[in-house]
Amino acid sequence: MHSFDFKQVDVFSRVALKGNPLAVVFGADELSDERMAAFAAWTNLSETTFILEPQDPRADYRVRIFTTLNELPFAGHPTLGTCHAWLEAGGVPKGEEIIQECGVGLVRVRRQGAELAFLAPPLLKTGPVEADVMERVRRGLRLEPGAIVRAQWVDNGAGWLAVMVEDRQQVLDLQPDHAHMLGLAVGVIAPWHPERDGDDAQFEVRAFISGDGMPEDPATGSLNAGIAQWLLGEGLAPASYVVSQGLTMGRAGRIRVEKIDDEIWIGGSVVTCISGTLTL
Repeated sequence: MHSFDFKQVDVFSRVALKGNPLAVVFGADELSDERMAAFAAWTNLSETTFILEPQDPRADYRVRIFTTLNELPFAGHPTLGTCHAWLEAGGVPKGEEIIQECGVGLVRVRRQGAELAFLAPPLLKTGPVEADVMERVRRGLRLEPGAIVRAQWVDNGAGWLAVMVEDRQQVLDLQPDHAHMLGLAVGVIAPWHPERDGDDAQFEVRAFISGDGMPEDPATGSLNAGIAQWLLGEGLAPASYVVSQGLTMGRAGRIRVEKIDDEIWIGGSVVTCISGTLTL
């Protein structure tokens, strides 16, 4: 039996219980892959991370990211949540930015006032979504033909594709038939209309991972990083905007997107809900 420092944090919210929860295990170098996977399944959270000593000398720490079913090379809310936990526990970065090592390589994280932001990683797959996949997605989302106005692969390691509809309420009303989308990770986005929706955010997003243990994610950094590269690349969004996500799950996630020169940063708040010791 070994003891590990442990935190559970809430990401993309200033208020506890309104974002996306994450479990973080410190000093996990002696844990086997099987033990990490078993603990991640036991937490029953969308992701659990394990902080290890870096292998790349440029990195401040290394992180492994597990869902309840598998390991991910990269994910957004685990990146911000792990960085918050590491800093709160006394971590001191080697430079002005924090450098995280993970499956996709090195990820830059920076402080933005009271928030953190990560640099959107390169897309591993982009371009138009194949017609047969689009039809599976349309049927899975129970949308009428023509309701999807744009679509794009936005995969940065988590397999995402994204579709756009015209109206925020269409996003909020979705009740997917996941059987049609098994094996797909689908993001749905629509613009807010200020005269009706207000100006607290500019886009509404939902994230569906059909066939995973968590069929919907309440606030998703990786998806929004991919969507940002798509929207900004095609001039469909301003250089700085806010995404609302998680409303239908009783959450109030806010993801902040900012393009600075040629870099796209994905940021938000993180709050710590639990600090303690894990015994495994």
